[in-house]
Amino acid sequence: MKKHLLRLTAASICGLVVAHGDIVASGVAGSSTSSSFGFITPAHADDDDGGGDDDDGGGGGGGSSSNRSSDRGSSGTWRGGGNLLDLFRGAPEKRVARRPPPVRKPTHVPGEIIAIGLDEAAIQRLGERGFTTRGRQSLGLSGSEIVKLSVPTGMTLDAARQEVAAAAPGAVADLNHYFDPNEGSAEPAPCGEGRCALVRTAIGWPAPDAGRACTAAGPIGLIDTAINPDHPALQGVDLDIIRLAADEAPESGRQHGTAVAALIAGRQDSRAPGLLRDARVIAVDAFQKTNGDADVAESYDLIRAIDLLASRRVTVINMSLSGPHNQLLEKTVGLVAERNILQVAAAGNDGPRAKPVYPAAYPELIAVTAVDRNFRPYRRAAQGEHIDVAALGTGVWTAASVDGGRPRTGTSFAAPFVTAAVAILRASNPSLSAEEIGKLVAQTADDVGAPGKDPVFGWGVLNARELCRS
Repeated sequence: MKKHLLRLTAASICGLVVAHGDIVASGVAGSSTSSSFGFITPAHADDDDGGGDDDDGGGGGGGSSSNRSSDRGSSGTWRGGGNLLDLFRGAPEKRVARRPPPVRKPTHVPGEIIAIGLDEAAIQRLGERGFTTRGRQSLGLSGSEIVKLSVPTGMTLDAARQEVAAAAPGAVADLNHYFDPNEGSAEPAPCGEGRCALVRTAIGWPAPDAGRACTAAGPIGLIDTAINPDHPALQGVDLDIIRLAADEAPESGRQHGTAVAALIAGRQDSRAPGLLRDARVIAVDAFQKTNGDADVAESYDLIRAIDLLASRRVTVINMSLSGPHNQLLEKTVGLVAERNILQVAAAGNDGPRAKPVYPAAYPELIAVTAVDRNFRPYRRAAQGEHIDVAALGTGVWTAASVDGGRPRTGTSFAAPFVTAAVAILRASNPSLSAEEIGKLVAQTADDVGAPGKDPVFGWGVLNARELCRS
């Protein structure tokens, strides 16, 4: 009796479970931690997956793995021999390699403020306060200048923004935010070589010979990265390319811009035929290459690009790009809408739980998300109440940067379908306003999600079959 009491006392002290006269280790790797006695067993650490670091999966220290294996059964019961203390030593703490935190991309140009609505006297006063003018240009949309200013040493950007905004009545100031091209992930080709251009037939896109009812109205504006005009798909296309960045700034890559331009207007007899026949495109390269080899567009250049396209009387502007909210950009797209110019933007590829990106999230624009040929949403596409319509955006065959073609995926490549669609609708319905054209796109969309407008598909998937019948 004393012997059993001694064993029970030892079990209580060491946190063991007594069962059938054996000592069962609690918390040892590979052992059972349950007991009909209802004893509380030790909790595992958060990174404990129940296994040890040794090849045999055993835990505990001291002695060889073969001794530990022979000294206890598969249930962890001590059968004698070896070192009893092995049972009380838990598995060695596993060292979990910590992943380095993701590198946060800068969201704005360091030490710069941009503004519109400053008169000459205000700019001079700001200069006396230590601000340096880095650039300025007249804007036809607002009837004023956009000014880029360096912030005085020691002044925070927030304080600088407030001071610049207060420098003149009606002035608007903000950071010089960065915008990225909406590049998605690589996807395998959905069809064989030479046939991928036919993917659009799966969604009923009108054939190039559908007649004049399917031609585009007026020039189409495009703001994107650099474009390769020598690509066979773009040779002979009515394409005007304008670069806004300073000459000394490294030119942006040509992959994204070439792909989007060819998707809209590529030669019909090329390996990457476009959606529109005989379209005229005015493309503005507002991007430049950064030290990290990324393509970015400053708000300063993006606003200038929009203003330039508005002055060229384009019918629609395609912006397969995204970035943070910017007060100057918001004001600019509002002024464009007043000019009866349609604006289409990619919704972004940061995932369904990501915050809305701009300019797509501004109400004046048609925000486009991406789906595949079966109308399933692209897994990385943004979602939200601002989404207006979905279009084909996975495995879209278009031009590569140098020659030939390749499939591309992302909301960047869904937006041109809507851009081409509204250009056709504007040609077919010249009396309709930009707002009415946008409503027509929504009304003719295939409602594939929740009834009505939903955060995944917006009003539904673009119905290309109705474009030339509207």
